Amino acid sequence: MWPGVLKLLLLLVLITVLLHPSRCTQDKGQTFREKEKQVLDNILGPGRYDARIRPSGENETDGPAVVRVNIFVRSISKIDDVTMEYSVQLTFREQWLDERLKFDDSQGRLKYLTLTDASRVWMPDLFFSNEKEGHFHNIIMPNVYIRIFPEGSVLYSIRISLTLSCPMNLKLYPLDRQVCSLRMASYGWTTDDLVFLWKEGDPVQVVKNLHLPRFTLEKFLTDYCNSKTNTGEYSCLKVDLLFKREFSYYLIQIYIPCCMLVIVSWVSFWLDQSAVPARVSLGVTTLLTMATQTSGINASLPPVSYTKAIDIWTGVCLTFVFGALLEFALVNYASRSDMHSENMEKKYPPSDTEQSTSIDLSSDQVEPDNSSNFVMKPLVRQPEDTMSVDRMQPCELHTQTRTKNCCRSWLSKFPTKSKRIDVISRIFFPIVFAFFNLTYWSTYLFRQEAEGE
Repeated sequence: MWPGVLKLLLLLVLITVLLHPSRCTQDKGQTFREKEKQVLDNILGPGRYDARIRPSGENETDGPAVVRVNIFVRSISKIDDVTMEYSVQLTFREQWLDERLKFDDSQGRLKYLTLTDASRVWMPDLFFSNEKEGHFHNIIMPNVYIRIFPEGSVLYSIRISLTLSCPMNLKLYPLDRQVCSLRMASYGWTTDDLVFLWKEGDPVQVVKNLHLPRFTLEKFLTDYCNSKTNTGEYSCLKVDLLFKREFSYYLIQIYIPCCMLVIVSWVSFWLDQSAVPARVSLGVTTLLTMATQTSGINASLPPVSYTKAIDIWTGVCLTFVFGALLEFALVNYASRSDMHSENMEKKYPPSDTEQSTSIDLSSDQVEPDNSSNFVMKPLVRQPEDTMSVDRMQPCELHTQTRTKNCCRSWLSKFPTKSKRIDVISRIFFPIVFAFFNLTYWSTYLFRQEAEGE
């Protein structure tokens, strides 16, 4: 009889479990949550844990507590040249071992305990030494958590936004590279009590496809920056972020417009010298536009005491535009001088004797004129002239004579001085500006590569 009753009871229990599995699972879950609460009460209950006392050193010694740090850079919103600062949003993590927080993991079921109140456990007194502003994120809940693992390891993670100072050297601007640092140090605990170390294996991670409007993050380096003061030595960590400025923006917004303004100022060389309003308007307009461009560039930069690469570029371009305006003043003065000479020739024409006589000081031959008058050259040459002629090779004499003759014949096509000044300026200004460009780009591009290495 009893075996039959036991079989019937077992059958009823089996049917109950099959018909109500969720209820059993719920009871089991409640038991698991209760177990987690009991563990938290055991390790963090009143009189059991004091958050004011730092953990012991490695292997439960009296050495300093070791805190390993790693960060995940989520975004870099801006890099400001005027205030010399940059803004970054990151996930900051610290991990250390506190033997007092060990607990039973219930055969692997309790992987870790989670807390959101950082005041419940001991926390390292880390601060960002080059921080200007910073804030935590509290939407929808505070973006912070603490995980306590069975062996006593504590992981602290928080999302923060910081505005950090970044001293910049703008001598090569806008062909420069800037190094911005993120420094983290202990505020009160010396190295005898607390040591910060970078986590082994990728201590710094950066979000993929990080986009900055004017910079490119080339690389980042981790290092240590322990500092000694009157109160002791303090542990410090730093990350150096190497930013390269994107040159394409400045090429389109600054360099090409400046080149165009300089070239436009040369148009006055091709205008007639009598077109005074057109040439003056062109010169003054390009000069004012270039000055406005220069002031706009300087407004976006801090007033530093040294000369930047962009200052040399804008200064030389402004000099070329101003030189084109001065060239017209010289042409206008020369044209009035030419007119005065023509009026004098009309008023006082040369006599018949002056017209019939032709004297060529650069020739050794006798040149007869229409009146059969001639001038005899001295038969004896000065010793200095003989020696200089003997020293020169026939090819050199021929080359120099040919060059002078070509220049004279070319300039003879333009009888007035004002026209000759315009013609020479058409060649001189572009050649000098091209030589300046060659020198400028070769110098600063070479320095940029050397600085990058």
